[in-house]
Amino acid sequence: MNSLKNKVQLIGNLGNDPEMVTLENGNKLAKFSIATNETYKNATGEKVTDTQWHNIVAWGKIAEIVENFLVKGKEVAIEGKLISRSYETKEGEKRYITEIKCNELLMLGK
Repeated sequence: MNSLKNKVQLIGNLGNDPEMVTLENGNKLAKFSIATNETYKNATGEKVTDTQWHNIVAWGKIAEIVENFLVKGKEVAIEGKLISRSYETKEGEKRYITEIKCNELLMLGK
């Protein structure tokens, strides 16, 4: 491997309707979360489903597609990169968040 890439691919379902933000310059931002599920059998043979939640952000044309076509429960495939950032709450507490910046989106299912 001559170069490593920051690349994420996920298939999951939207947990809520997307939150849309229109910036002063007219650019659109879509924020939403998707759930991915992994099913396995534990040591006693019981079926266990592990659900992970992922925060997604999409900009520009992809945000417009999200706004027009995605709703809670919709199955999507996402390709993007991990972005970590921090912010300060009103109380002065520092918080950290990891998001996936969506570069490609594919709507799946019905």
